[in-house]
Amino acid sequence: MLPYTPPPDRGLEILYADDALLVVDKPAGLLSVPGRGADKADCLISRLQAKFADALAVHRLDMSTSGLLLVARGAAMHSALSRLFRERQVGKRYLAEVEGCLATTAGEIELPLICDWPNRPRQKVDFEIGKHSLTRYRLVSIDAERQTSRVELEPVTGRSHQLRVHMAALGHPILGDELYGSGNPETGERLHLHATDLAFVHPLSAEYLQFHCKAPFCAPETV
Repeated sequence: MLPYTPPPDRGLEILYADDALLVVDKPAGLLSVPGRGADKADCLISRLQAKFADALAVHRLDMSTSGLLLVARGAAMHSALSRLFRERQVGKRYLAEVEGCLATTAGEIELPLICDWPNRPRQKVDFEIGKHSLTRYRLVSIDAERQTSRVELEPVTGRSHQLRVHMAALGHPILGDELYGSGNPETGERLHLHATDLAFVHPLSAEYLQFHCKAPFCAPETV
C-alpha cells in the first residue's frame, strides 16, 4: 500500500456555513477524519478545525472519494445531525464513472456487506453475516468509445465502501478503484466517485437545504 499523501492544503471549498453546521467539498485523496498514526493526522476535519474549532464529523467519505460532506458545529448539533442520518432523512447522491456499458437504465443492488478482515480495508458480500445494504442506480450516459458508463448512485444504507463493492458486484467497477476494479494507485488516477448532492432539513431553522457540487472528473457542461 502506498503511503498517505494528502493533497496540498490550499483551503477547503465551503458551500455553506452558519453557527450550527458546515457543508464542505472534500477533495479526493484526503481523509475525512484522522487515521491511525501521526502520518494520518492531516484530514478534512483537522483542516476545518483550524478555522472552526467546534467542527465535528457527522459522516465520512472514503479517502479516495470527493464531494459534499456535512459537518456539525458542537456536540449538540452533532447529535441532531447524526439522528437525521440514522433516520435516513438526509438525501445523498453520487456520480460515478464505471467500467463497461450498463445494460439497464436503472435498478437496485441489494447485497449484504461485511469487512473482509484478512484483507482490510476491503469489504465483501456475505449472505450469512453481512449487514443489509441497498444502493439505487440510474444510468446517465454511455461512452461507447471508451466502454464506460456514467451512473448516478443513491446509497439507501451507508456501509463502508458500499457503492464501490456494489458496482463491482454488478460487473461494473468504478474507474480508478484499486481495491475492487482495475485501478492502479501508482498511475495517479483518482477514483471516479463524487458526492454530488446533499439535502436535509436544518435542525434549528427547519429550512430545507439542498446542495449540488459537480464532479471534477466530468466535462464542464455535464453533471
